[in-house]
Amino acid sequence: MGDILVIDDDVELCELLTEYFADEGLAVEAVHDGAKGLARAASGAHAIVILDVMLPGGNGFEVLRKLRESSSVPVLMLTARGQDVDRIVGLEMGADDYLAKPFHPRELIARVRAIGRRARGPAPTREALADGGVELDVEARTARVGGAVIALTSAELDLLETLLRSVGRVVSRDALCERVLGRRHSPFDRSIDVHVSNLRRKLGPDADGLERIKTVRGHGYLWARHA
Repeated sequence: MGDILVIDDDVELCELLTEYFADEGLAVEAVHDGAKGLARAASGAHAIVILDVMLPGGNGFEVLRKLRESSSVPVLMLTARGQDVDRIVGLEMGADDYLAKPFHPRELIARVRAIGRRARGPAPTREALADGGVELDVEARTARVGGAVIALTSAELDLLETLLRSVGRVVSRDALCERVLGRRHSPFDRSIDVHVSNLRRKLGPDADGLERIKTVRGHGYLWARHA
């Protein structure tokens, strides 16, 4: 599998990123419009997709929506600085992370490496985590609810694993950001909150109709123990 697909109409930026990633031993394929980008992203030929929100031939949100119909390839969205709504929408639609333009290439490389580590998962183990009808196969990186497989992004899988390992205990936003996104939490970063919201929606309530993941205001999140 190839390393990175960049979907961005800024040719100069793509050339710069190709050089930076080459120095890190990573290969880049660049596509400059949405339709071609979607076709390449859905091909399964890349480990990670870097997707700009503003694209000719379909914006990045539309590309992401269509991609998520058939693929769980990790996606990092590039958004305009200050466009908080774009970042939240991207995460809600299934992006694994985002980065605002302009950015330092080292920050992008760090984000990509963190996503790559999450996507690969931990060292092989036969460990399985389960509670209240939710099962996570750690080795296979698959989740089930009531025996049915559900599609989760790499960030959502790591979030589920972290919470299931701490059943009945509050996990702070700081800790979740470090473990799930591989970076420090900042006061204005809502990424974890959006990932929690997405995970809640995909898992659904427990057999009693109660939320599986509880918000502990001012502290973080807690996976409520279920029978």
